[in-house]
Amino acid sequence: KAARDEPASSVPGTKARSPYAPYRVASRGGAGTAVAFIRDPRTTLQVWSREHGYPGEYAYLEFHKKHFPGGLRFWRITDNSGDLGRKLEYDPALAVQKVGLQARHFVELVTATLAGAAAEGPALVCAPYDAELFGHWWFEGPLWLEHVAREMVRGGVTPATLGEALAGVPPRATLALPEGSWGEGGDHRVWLNRDTEWTWDRVYSAEAEWAAHLAAGRTAKGDLARVLTQATRELLLLQASDWQFLITTGTARDYAERRVAEHYADFKRLSEMARGLASGESLSPDDANSLRRLEREDFCFPDLDPAWGVAPSGQG
Repeated sequence: KAARDEPASSVPGTKARSPYAPYRVASRGGAGTAVAFIRDPRTTLQVWSREHGYPGEYAYLEFHKKHFPGGLRFWRITDNSGDLGRKLEYDPALAVQKVGLQARHFVELVTATLAGAAAEGPALVCAPYDAELFGHWWFEGPLWLEHVAREMVRGGVTPATLGEALAGVPPRATLALPEGSWGEGGDHRVWLNRDTEWTWDRVYSAEAEWAAHLAAGRTAKGDLARVLTQATRELLLLQASDWQFLITTGTARDYAERRVAEHYADFKRLSEMARGLASGESLSPDDANSLRRLEREDFCFPDLDPAWGVAPSGQG
């Protein structure tokens, strides 16, 4: 089912704002030169929600059940809240049939939404999604996109880039946006809660320790430069917001908790190496092996320079 429209504002004396037009965005006292497009809640629910949207269709390929060995998937969702042991065999022909029906429904929904919003002036439907949804989480997603494109042609719906849409539907007003996120509730509850607070203790501790190394990082050479650079990589990996998201949603909680613990432990070991090198010590054979292993396994950001974190002279 599509989500029903909610009033954009319930505060007396304020004008309800529509998600079907762009708005200029300004900080306090700013001119509002940036433009924000508002994500349409109705089409978002239809495509993004496994419980209420298209990806949860019982005929579609089940993501979580895999054959061992090989890792191939042979089953359909059957029941998106049911036990994996009760999944039925996947039927590609049935899945294709559902794709066509849902693509038609989506375009009809967009058409009806635009018609309802047109009373207030030129309107658009902004429907952005993570690319990994199509083909990864939702196996039939790419085929659905193809069918949607064909249905748009038949239905007279014109897809557009943001630049093209902005030219046709100019901003209606200037807004100041509050702090928020794309997560549940529009706030930070997905990332900061009782299940994840321990991860932030480690993140903040590592950040403070890393900042203490920055003075050495500006002139570090040789092994000290290598150690500080790898410590910076481990800190960045530790700071990834994916871990808290996976813990809260339960999608891969054990994996995320392990990654947090491992990157924190690796950072702490590198930090201890850096202190020893800064005081004139040399790397022990065991430390040298650990450094080479981490440089090989966690070699993201090859051009990273820890000195980038040092504030310019005169700035805090």
